[in-house]
Amino acid sequence: MNKNEIRIQMKEFLGRLTPEERHARSLSACQFLVGTREFKLAQLMMIFLSMPTEVETSALALKAWQEGKSIAVPRVDWDDKRMEPVEIRSLDVGLRPAGPGGMVREPISGTVVPLALIDIVVIPGIAFDRRGYRVGRGRGFYDRFLAQQEFEGIRCGLCFHEQILKESIPSEPHDVPMDLIVTENEVIHCAAAHTNRRPIS
Repeated sequence: MNKNEIRIQMKEFLGRLTPEERHARSLSACQFLVGTREFKLAQLMMIFLSMPTEVETSALALKAWQEGKSIAVPRVDWDDKRMEPVEIRSLDVGLRPAGPGGMVREPISGTVVPLALIDIVVIPGIAFDRRGYRVGRGRGFYDRFLAQQEFEGIRCGLCFHEQILKESIPSEPHDVPMDLIVTENEVIHCAAAHTNRRPIS
């Protein structure tokens, strides 16, 4: 399948999940991520604020704050197709709807975090393969973000287990593979990820 066929198939699957099922499975996926060494050692995390069909990340943010970690989320410049990490201290205050159809939440204001300080980025996707390659929504925001030299942290995909494909996703030179992928069933450490970034220790 090409990426557009994968997107169509996965959007159909995601649309069939009930809110109750999505919530329960999201909690399980977040628990798996919280149990990883990468989460435990991170001090500053960047996470996505979930769209309605994605894994809910609110439990992940709350657990990180409980453990004294800092949380940044993307703020997008839709014209320049770039995003920057902005620290937040609440999931309820200081956010606004943005993007196509107002489906994305982003911070109204806040401190922009230097990329070099981010220990782990938690990344959404339409689909992933076990090598770590990802199908996004086609706009390339995360590929451009992760390709910046200043970012040396861990790249972590977060999705439901049906979004892990058995076959390899077609990859291009600009595609940036994940270091690990977390679902409600497992943690996958990816074969294609490069190892030239600083270790978390």
